[in-house]
Amino acid sequence: MSHYMVEFELPQEMTEEFMSKVPAQRLKINELMEQGKILSYALAMDRQKLWCIVDGPTEYDVIATIAEFPLINFMQPTISELMFNNVVSFRMPMFSLN
Repeated sequence: MSHYMVEFELPQEMTEEFMSKVPAQRLKINELMEQGKILSYALAMDRQKLWCIVDGPTEYDVIATIAEFPLINFMQPTISELMFNNVVSFRMPMFSLN
């Protein structure tokens, strides 16, 4: 599988309609993360950009994944295929049976 960085431009003005869909967006993101389709999800402090790493065989599959986002009609996505994606993960220290 390939990894893709998806950068979203968000609206400058957060309307009531936009804000009403935020809880559904969070639920969908959590679901997609549990399925392994989304590997990371980050929002800029100024709330103007959103980034996620999406796992999928093709860019078409990535488009299908982000089309499930409740907020997709408010976002302008840019998709880039990644050569690699280094991630620091939590690791349990090895222990000795001695």
